[in-house]
This record gives sequence, C-alpha cells and structure tokens, in this order.
Amino acid sequence: MPAPAWLTDRLAGVELFAGLSREQLDWLARTGTVKDLSDGEVLFVEGAPADAFFVLLDGEIVVSKLVGGREQVLARHVGDTLEHQFIGELPLLTSDEYLATALAVGPSSGARVVVYDKSAFFDMLERCPQVCRMLLPVLAGRINAMERQAGRSRMLEGLGMLAAGLAHELNNPAAAAVRATRELRGLAPRLAAAAVEWGRTAEHSELLLLERIQERLDPAEPDPRSEDVRLGPPARRGRDPLAEAEAADDVADWLRERGLGELAELCDDLAEHGVDRAALDELAAGMRPGVLITALAYLAPALRAATLAGDAAEASERVVELVRRTSSYTNLDRAPEREADLREGLEATLALMAPKLRNVRVRREYGGLPDLRAFPSELNQVWTNLIDNAVDAMGGEGELTISTRREGDHAVVEFRDSGPGIPADVLPMVFQPFFTTKDLGKGTGLGLHVSMDIVAQRHGGSMEVTSRPGDTRFVVRLPLSQLSE
Repeated sequence: MPAPAWLTDRLAGVELFAGLSREQLDWLARTGTVKDLSDGEVLFVEGAPADAFFVLLDGEIVVSKLVGGREQVLARHVGDTLEHQFIGELPLLTSDEYLATALAVGPSSGARVVVYDKSAFFDMLERCPQVCRMLLPVLAGRINAMERQAGRSRMLEGLGMLAAGLAHELNNPAAAAVRATRELRGLAPRLAAAAVEWGRTAEHSELLLLERIQERLDPAEPDPRSEDVRLGPPARRGRDPLAEAEAADDVADWLRERGLGELAELCDDLAEHGVDRAALDELAAGMRPGVLITALAYLAPALRAATLAGDAAEASERVVELVRRTSSYTNLDRAPEREADLREGLEATLALMAPKLRNVRVRREYGGLPDLRAFPSELNQVWTNLIDNAVDAMGGEGELTISTRREGDHAVVEFRDSGPGIPADVLPMVFQPFFTTKDLGKGTGLGLHVSMDIVAQRHGGSMEVTSRPGDTRFVVRLPLSQLSE
C-alpha cells in the first residue's frame, strides 16, 4: 500500500527523522498509524505493558507520574524541539511497562500522533540508523532527568521523614520540660516562703543536719551522654504505684505518731523523693520539736524543686541529642566529603526512621571499623533507601539486622531483613533503573539504582543482594583507601 503523501511530507519536517531518504520516510509513513486524541484522552497509562512508540505531529501531550500518592508532571511535549517530538522509547528500551501516564491536552483539537508498535520501533532503529543518533542523546537526558527528579523526591521524602521523626521524638522531652517549668513556676513562691521561715527559726546545727540529708536525697546529675533518657523523679523510676502508696502511708503514720498530722499533705512529696522513717528519725533526733515542722515544710518543696530542675535538664539534654543526631544525618555543619564513622550515620538514620520502625525489631551487630573518607550525607541516603525497602518488604513488621565489619581493605555494611524475599527471576533486575516491585505510585524504580550509583560511582564501592524467604541481604562494600577524584 502506498504511503500517504501528506504524512511522508509531514514526517520529513520532524527533526527526529532529519537526513532520512524519501524511501525511508515512505516506509515510516506506511508503517505507522495516525491517531487523533481529544482533550484529556489518555495515550498510555503508567504500569500498562509498553507496546508502542509515539511521534507527536500536532497538539500537546502531558506526561505525569504517580509518586507518593500524588500526580507529578514530568514533561509537556508540544513538538517544538527534538526532545519533545517523541515519547515511549524509554519503557520500550528499559522496562516492560510504561513508567508514566500520557494524555492529550488542549481545548481545541487535542493532539495527533503517529503510533509505531514495538516491533515497528525496533525495525525503525534497524532501517533508519540516523534515528538512533538523534534518539539516544535524548534518551540519556531523560534518564538523567528522572534520576535527578527521583533524587529530589527521595530528598523530600527524607525531609518529611526527618520532620515526622523529630516531631515524634521531641514530643516527650518537650512536654516534660513544659510540665517541669510550669510546676516550678507555681512552686517557687511556696519554696521561697518556706526557706525564709526555715532560715529564721533553725540553729546552725539544725541547718547543717538538714543540708546533709537534703544532699543525700537530691536527684543525681543526669549523664548527658546517655541515650536512654527517662523523665521523672529518680525515686519513682522503677517503682510501681503500690510501692509509692505504701511509702507515702508509712510517712503519714510516722507524722501522726508524733502529733504532726497537719503535715499530711507533704507525705507524697517526701516519700516520692526518698524520705523514709530512717531519715525522719534522723531529723527528729537532731532538731527541736517545734523546728521539725518548719524543716519538713521546707524540705518537701526543696526536694520537689530539685527533681523538677533535673527533669527539665534531662529533657533539654534529650533535645540536644536529637539535634546532634539530625545534624549527623544531614551533615549540615560539615563539608560534604570528610572522614566518616559509618556507625554514626547508621545510628542517625535509624533515629530518623524511628516512627517507621515502631513494629520492627532492629538488631545491631557492629564490628570494628576505622573511619573512611566519604560523602556521609549521600551514604545516609543509601542507608535510608535500604532500610525503607526492608521495612516495606516486611510489611512494617519483622526483624532487621544491620551489621558492619572489615573485609581486607573494605568496610562492609550489611542489611538483612526477615521479609518474604525477592523472587529469583526478579533478583538480577533490582538495580536496574525504573524497576520496582512496589505497588503503583509507591516507588519510582530508581531508589536502588541511585543507591548503587552513590556506592559505585561516588565511593568506588559495590553493592550486591542475595535473597530467600525470611533472609534478604543487601551488602555494601566501600574501599577504606582515599577516594579518587
């Protein structure tokens, strides 16, 4: 069947086909199928089998992708330049499915395309080698653009995760600090009045006795290096409510036995902060009876104020620790390339992802590793991708083991999850661009590809994966030698 002359002439004006002979253009016109699309009509859908290549003759095509449940516009093709004159080659060459959705836009005439099925597309590349020279640079540019966009998306996801993690972790210490300062504000006038009365009535020996007992009962200074911060009065930590009630009753009984029932309101505070019968007996033995009431009226709020100050200090230390971890993850205060402790980055990433790891048991098996020269923020993105993929594979529940070790002149970081595993026929493709096993809209298919690029290209390392049900392992190897330029 002869080619439509108008279509041959129209294809001759398409830059993709520049330099083709009339015979080649006739073949393209005979082989392709002209398709007119109305406004809003879909050309292909993300996730559908990739079966055609399209050359845009007129109108506009918008390409969009579902990312994180939101539709994201990737490109608008209007046929004015080479890169906007054709679509569909990327999935035909790199994947079995369309990577995005394309539809015609425009209230007037929509769009007109020439459709070449998969077989015709590859015939085109064979019959018209000039097309390859035009198409391949555009293909490379599109892959790079999608990688950059995926990197930005992962960065935004990471920032969102960072914000969620910080909000989750900051909630408890912030609330504790607010509670402590609010109570201190109300306690201050009472403590000041009690201190004035105590200083006015006590003798020197009585002042020294109460000071010794108060020092013994004051909460210990918190260790700012501790990561296990528990907020609350030291005397209460590890004690059950029944024990607390029994201690308060014992103090109340002691007071009643000595005719000091009017001090019953102090029982809870005294008992809570470790004042027991032995301490009370010591006070009674070294003070005049009338002064004992004043001493206890001062001791209870003084101990309470010291505990509240300790709570506020621990909460502040926790906030400082969270800021340190956040800074460690993002490396906002350091040069991009530096000597790095891999375990520091792993711990910062785990802290960041704490909300997502709520139902996952994380096992750490850290072996001895020297620092190595690296780009820590980029490696942290790799750790984030691998941990995120593992949690998704396990459905949010299971066991994740992270181990580090040295093998010769390489540092090795291994991530092992207890998920169902990756099918053997899929395993060789996991690092390929645009390949994903996640549901539509939940993955770009570039997370592992970008991670491999960071490990291999930026750090001269390698990444491999093995998998069977209940045991999937991603192993990252990084050279300990100086990074090449």
